Amino acid sequence: MNINFGGKHQRMEQEVKFTQIVRCGCGIDVHQKQITATVRRSDQEFETREFDTFTSSLTELREWCKAEGVTHVAMESTGIYWKSVFNVLEEDFEIILVNARHVKNVPGHKTDKKDSRWLSKLLLSGLLKGSFIPPRDIRELRDLVRYKKKLTNQASSEKNHLIKVLEDCNIKLSSVVTDVNDGVSATKIINDIIEGRTDVDRMMLHLHGRIKASREDIRKALEGKVTDHHRRLMQLIKHRIKDTEELIAMVDQQIDIAVQQYRVEVELLETIPGVGRDSAISIISEIGTDMSKFPDEHHLSSWAGLSPGSNESAGKKKSTRTTHGNKYLRTTLVECGWGATRKKDSFLKRKYESLVGRRGKKKALVAVGHQILVSAFFILRNIEPYKEPELHESPKRRNRKIKNYLSKLRELGVNIEIPAFEETKKVGSLLENHL
Repeated sequence: MNINFGGKHQRMEQEVKFTQIVRCGCGIDVHQKQITATVRRSDQEFETREFDTFTSSLTELREWCKAEGVTHVAMESTGIYWKSVFNVLEEDFEIILVNARHVKNVPGHKTDKKDSRWLSKLLLSGLLKGSFIPPRDIRELRDLVRYKKKLTNQASSEKNHLIKVLEDCNIKLSSVVTDVNDGVSATKIINDIIEGRTDVDRMMLHLHGRIKASREDIRKALEGKVTDHHRRLMQLIKHRIKDTEELIAMVDQQIDIAVQQYRVEVELLETIPGVGRDSAISIISEIGTDMSKFPDEHHLSSWAGLSPGSNESAGKKKSTRTTHGNKYLRTTLVECGWGATRKKDSFLKRKYESLVGRRGKKKALVAVGHQILVSAFFILRNIEPYKEPELHESPKRRNRKIKNYLSKLRELGVNIEIPAFEETKKVGSLLENHL
């Protein structure tokens, strides 16, 4: 390693000798309006050019790389700008999409050309670790699923806005009705308010017998002060909700078509407790169906951001919070974890109950989501349904639980002495005799 320190106008250069792995590669620094590409054959033999991000310029970049004999291309995952470059070069080269934090250049000596040359140098040396990029059909399914989630969030936001307008009118409908937006009675009452029919006796006719609130409380809740401004605003919100729900239905149709070829995988993932059809489709849209892309289940969970971080220095372990991963997949798995905790006598529920007391609900749900992802990995790899693990406890764990329960009984004033914890069959009879 030779480091040369020059004067004020000289730069610091660091020359590192690597073993060459790739014969000819191209490193690309991607930006919104332009890209900088360096084609490199050796440590000293390279050429750098700049291109616009228009399709014609990207096609020119592709032809230049093909003429130079490029086999591998490396570029940073800069926002969404890498996607257009990837789509043009995907069919002709092996593309390595790298995390920008893994290939940082020396601070204070950073330019687009230097970044491009540094990427090409690391590429030839085989020191770049590529990100997971699913095939085109999975990417298209992912776009549809993520767009549906965005539309669903927008619809939920508008429904909450409608409740705020009702509160502004001092109509406490959300205090007496469980579902303000989708309930039949609440919908008819809101339609009457929008149309100017604010007679309480008339609105009371829309109620059905399953509403738990008393008729007197409902009558008080429907007495408010509604202006023309409120009616116009609620009408606009209702139109927005209707349009969004129609758009969600259209996206659902497109998702059904796109997921048709993965029908078997979806049905297998639905065998996991807490995973429904929408969740199974969401999982496939994020990780695909080819598990050979991931070395093992631990690598997949780390990529998803569901594994503890590793941060140790000078023999001291610092924060081990989960890493930044795929936020869409993480959200789906945590939602599935909530559903899995509702199933009685299941492995996932027992895992949640064993952690929630010590670690809290949020961390326990992340752990359950991690277990669901591990199960999905083996299901998709082996093409087999979910198998519920046997619910057995080790003697050490069983004795610890018995000791804990006996301690709680003593706190309640029930004193029981058991000579050996292994004799668990005597516990029931001893309790009955004592009580």
